[in-house]
Amino acid sequence: MLRALDIRDMLIIDRLELMFQPGLNVLTGETGAGKSILLDSLGFVLGSRGRAELVRQGAEQGEVVAEFDLPEGHPAHGILVEAGLPGGEELILRRVNRADGRKTAWVNDRRCSGDVLRALSETLIELHGQHDDRGLLNPRGHRAMLDAFARLDGMLADTRAAWVQVAKARKTVEATQAALETVRAEEEFLRHAVAELDQLDPMPGEDAELDARRRLMQGAEKIRDDVVRAFALLSGDGAEGAMGDAMRWLEGVTTEAGGQLEEPIAALGRAMLELGEAQNGVERCLNALEFNPAELEAAEERLFAIRALARKHDVLPDELGDYADTLRGKLAALDAGDADFEQQQADLATSQAAYDAAASALSLARSEAAGRLDAAVMSELAPLKMERAVFETKMTEGEAGPEGRDMVAFTVATNPGAPAGPLNKIASGGELSRFLLALKVCLTGDDSARTMIFDEIDRGVGGATADAVGRRLAALASGGQVLVVTHSPQVAARGQHHWRVQKQVEDNTTLSTVVPLSADDRVDEIARMVAGDTITDEARAAAKALLTS
Repeated sequence: MLRALDIRDMLIIDRLELMFQPGLNVLTGETGAGKSILLDSLGFVLGSRGRAELVRQGAEQGEVVAEFDLPEGHPAHGILVEAGLPGGEELILRRVNRADGRKTAWVNDRRCSGDVLRALSETLIELHGQHDDRGLLNPRGHRAMLDAFARLDGMLADTRAAWVQVAKARKTVEATQAALETVRAEEEFLRHAVAELDQLDPMPGEDAELDARRRLMQGAEKIRDDVVRAFALLSGDGAEGAMGDAMRWLEGVTTEAGGQLEEPIAALGRAMLELGEAQNGVERCLNALEFNPAELEAAEERLFAIRALARKHDVLPDELGDYADTLRGKLAALDAGDADFEQQQADLATSQAAYDAAASALSLARSEAAGRLDAAVMSELAPLKMERAVFETKMTEGEAGPEGRDMVAFTVATNPGAPAGPLNKIASGGELSRFLLALKVCLTGDDSARTMIFDEIDRGVGGATADAVGRRLAALASGGQVLVVTHSPQVAARGQHHWRVQKQVEDNTTLSTVVPLSADDRVDEIARMVAGDTITDEARAAAKALLTS
C-alpha cells in the first residue's frame, strides 16, 4: 500500500506531502490544476524516464519520495533480496532529477538503478487509464490474468514441473546422441585399430627385448669365432687340462716338499673353480650365439611392426597395450551407449506424455475459466451501459512452454455482429475505460498487494453509468487501496478519502498543491463538480445526496 508521497520542486509543485489511506482515495480538481503532475511524479520515483524539464523552474533538482507498507509475502521482498537491498515492513523509494537531466535513486537509503525501481513498480502499482499499455491492455499478461482468475496455481505448478522433466530428459538425450555421433564417426577406425592391436598383441618391454636380440644376432657371426677359440683354450685341451696336470704333479710330490706346496695347490684349486665358472659363461654365450637366420628375420619383422604401429597411433611402443585398452573402452561405451540411448529416449517419451497430459488439463481448465470470465465481464458491462458490447477471451495454441501451450487474448466487439479485436484497437476512450473497469472488477483478488490507480477512467460517462463506475471502484478498494483521479461527482462521492488538487499564484509564480478535504469541504467540492464555478444550494443538495446514496 502507498502510504505517503513527498514531492519537491517538480514542475509547478514546490513542496507537497500526501498521506494516503487504505480504501478508495479520490483526487479531484479543475483541468490543469496539476493532477497529472502527481501521477508523473509517482511514475518518476517508480523508475519512469524522467525528463530534465520535470524540475521546477529555478530549482537545481526535483525530488520525489514514496513510502510503501510491505506485508509479509509481498513480491517486492524477492526483488529486494535479488538486488541485495535492505528490506522490511517499510519500503522507502527516493529519486532525484537534476536540472541537467542526471538522476539518482535510493531504496531504503541504498543507491540503486532505475531498473530496480521499475521492477519494484511492477509489484507496487498498477495504473489503469485510457492510455494503459502495460496492464490489462497488454496481451502478454492476459494468460496470467486468466490463470489467476481460475486459481490454477496447482495445475500450473504441475505443468511447470513436467516441463522441467521434459527439458532435463531432452538435454540428456541430446547430449548422449551427440556423444554417440562423435564416437560413431570413428567407429570404423576404432574397430580396425583394436583388431590390428589384438592381432599383434605387443607386450610391455617387448620392443627393448626384440631390439637387444636383433642386435645380438646381427653381431653373432662376427664374435662367435673368437668366443669358440677362447672356449677351446679354457677347456680340457687348454687351460683346464694344463692346470689339472699341474695339480696332479704337485700333489704327487707335496709330501717330499715338506708342506711348501700346500698353499700353491690350494690356490690352483680355487683357480680351477673360477675357470669352471668362466667356461660355463662362455658356453652359455656360445649357445646364445647359435641362431637360425629365419629367427633374425622374424624378430626384425615383429620389431618393425610394433614400432610402425606405435608411430601410427602416436604413442610409445610400451604404451600400445594401454592404448588398445582405451580404444576397447570407447567401443564398449558405444555399445552400452546405444542401450542407454534407447532407455533415455523412452524416458523422454514418458516425460513428454506427462507434460502433454498436464498441459492438456491446463488448457481444458483455462477454456472453462475463459467462459466464466466472459460471462462475468458481460454481467459487469450491463450496469456500465455497455449491454450490447461483447467480451470474449480468445485461446489459441502456441509454442509449448513451462506454462502450457495456450495463447490468451482478451477481445471485444462494441456491438453484436461487429468484428472482435484487441481492447485498445476496438474500443473508444470512454468504452475502453469501462471495459477495463469491468475486467478489473472480475479479476480482483489477485492484485490485492498492489495499489491500483485509475486515471480519469470515468471520462466520457455520466449519470447512472458514472455511479456504476464509482460503485465498482469502491468495491475494488474494499480489499486494498485504489487511487482515482476523476472529474465525475458520482465517482468522487464514493471515495473514503478525498483530496482536491488546486493551483495558486504566489509572487507571480503558479504553484500546485493538494488539500485534504473535510466532510463539509467534500460537499462543496462535489457541488463544484456538479454545477461548475458557481455553487448553488441545489448543487450542494445534489452533492449531499450523492455522498449519502
